[in-house]
Amino acid sequence: MNNPQRRPHASQVQKGLSPHARIRNVVAVGSGKGGVGKSTTSVNLAVALQQLGVRVGLLDADIYGPSVPAMMGLSGRPESPDNKSIEPPRAFGVDTMSIGYLIEDETPMIWRGPMATSAMTQFFNDTLWDDLDVLLIDLPPGTGDIQLTLTQKIPLAGAVIVTTPQDIATLDARKALKMFEKVEVPVLGIVENMAVHTCSNCGHVEHLFGHGGGEKMAAQYGVPLLGSLPLQIDIREQGDAGTPITAAQPESTAAQAYRQAASRLLEELAKRPRASIPILSSLL
Repeated sequence: MNNPQRRPHASQVQKGLSPHARIRNVVAVGSGKGGVGKSTTSVNLAVALQQLGVRVGLLDADIYGPSVPAMMGLSGRPESPDNKSIEPPRAFGVDTMSIGYLIEDETPMIWRGPMATSAMTQFFNDTLWDDLDVLLIDLPPGTGDIQLTLTQKIPLAGAVIVTTPQDIATLDARKALKMFEKVEVPVLGIVENMAVHTCSNCGHVEHLFGHGGGEKMAAQYGVPLLGSLPLQIDIREQGDAGTPITAAQPESTAAQAYRQAASRLLEELAKRPRASIPILSSLL
């Protein structure tokens, strides 16, 4: 599966910000609402990128509902070699960081917005990321103060929006797209999740959440549709078990759909202007 030639160049980021010295491309994964499978998509996209030969990391920016550790089968407090920086836990070849490593499973986070955004920017800057081609940031759902502040403070090569085909989901996804436009972050594409369900018993195909909503939204705003992902029980079960379906069943139809979306994401990154500020020579 590995194809090192596909590794992307370091892309331009927002005006007034400098690229991270060890990361070629930071890509935010957002949605206008919860319940569309954004974190599941982020986790499987990260593993799919790694399978395509990309050095990848995943930052769980959902302070109030961190799910990346459980989905990646990771637990325990990360090590800190100098009591300042943090070694990112790794699974399936992916560097990760999440507030979930630092709190108990049942501990609620009752921080206000500024504390949450400060924690996320600290994770971004103080984690000892490997020399990464792509860092995916799994944003919290919605378009509020936390999301807006993070997209203004973190240097982004672009964003990916996750939606379902359902009209109410695409309505909220449009708000996310407009938020990224507002902060001058290019939308690299839309991922339509839960697009089609195939009955495991009889093979009957149903579009439980409507049909073509992501495609219509992509056409309306002139952004690519990176992929339409299936709704199937294995994706949920493998996520709950801590082994994403892209790793557990790499040849499955679902895993192939994630890799196709990841491949199209790389194609869109290849179109981005190169960063004008030099970063570590090992990344060039």
